Amino acid sequence: MLNNNNILLGYSGHAFVVAEAADKAGISIEYYADKEKVKENPFELDYIGFERSEGFSGWGKGFGFVLGVGDNKIRMGLGNLVESKKELLLTVSHPEAEISNSASIGRGTFISAHATINALSEIGKYVILNTNCIVEHECLIAEGVHIAPGAVLAGNVDVGKGSFIGANAVVKEGISIGENVIVGAGSTIIQDISDGKKFVGNPGSEI
Repeated sequence: MLNNNNILLGYSGHAFVVAEAADKAGISIEYYADKEKVKENPFELDYIGFERSEGFSGWGKGFGFVLGVGDNKIRMGLGNLVESKKELLLTVSHPEAEISNSASIGRGTFISAHATINALSEIGKYVILNTNCIVEHECLIAEGVHIAPGAVLAGNVDVGKGSFIGANAVVKEGISIGENVIVGAGSTIIQDISDGKKFVGNPGSEI
């Protein structure tokens, strides 16, 4: 059941995409939480305060929470905060995304327009699958990963916690990518990548 009174955590850039997708998916967002009131309020949401401040009025009121932050580390922190409070963390899937019935999607994940998630893929918590990305069969996407617009993961790719796969990057079938890895935009990855590395280029190489 969808809550009619939901709070968007973060309210700029990526959050605008999330808010619009939520609206199209029938998820009503009435409030936003951020460090301070924003100057640009395109969805006319009400400011409810900062989620990390003492006495934040959003807790314990039955609200649902939507993650609207693009930065992986901050987004994971917010997801953990919401769940530590035993609050409802919503997953947002744009109605024009293609999601296999055999795929599993973790809490707090955002799936953008025209993203494709194919058979038996497992998507962790707090993930961003951005516009037009493709996650092929049996991929394993860990917590807090961001797959940027147009990126392609061939079948059986593993992506570790907190990693970022840049726009229009391509990852060869069967590749394993560690935690907190950055793959640059347009890169082609044909070898495994260990934790914390940065790879760019075609074929991708460490920098």
